[in-house]
Amino acid sequence: MTPRIRIQAEDFDLAAEVAVLAEGRPDTGAVVTFTGLCRDEGGRLAALELEHYPGMAEAEVARVVAEAAGRWPLAGITVIHRYGRIRPGQNIVLVATASAHRGAAFAAAEFLMDYLKTRAPF
Repeated sequence: MTPRIRIQAEDFDLAAEVAVLAEGRPDTGAVVTFTGLCRDEGGRLAALELEHYPGMAEAEVARVVAEAAGRWPLAGITVIHRYGRIRPGQNIVLVATASAHRGAAFAAAEFLMDYLKTRAPF
């Protein structure tokens, strides 16, 4: 399994990402996705400006993805995190995990999202 990790300014297509993740993996019984969206904070937020340090962000995300791959029997992992100007309602992050069984896919997705929300260098 080769995880797919992207740090990018561009939006992503959830359906296309899930199709790529599940393609050619007949042993996959579950794909779990989490898509994080920008909130408007009760009308007080016009947009988020997310910065990252190229190279460092990718390396740190890759390190945690490798940890997830070692902890759960996964068939695939996709992590996409956006940077730049993101308006309310737009995608910020995608975590998608594939496994033979849902328990591993859910646990790994939650682990990865918790890291991205609390400790990732953005």
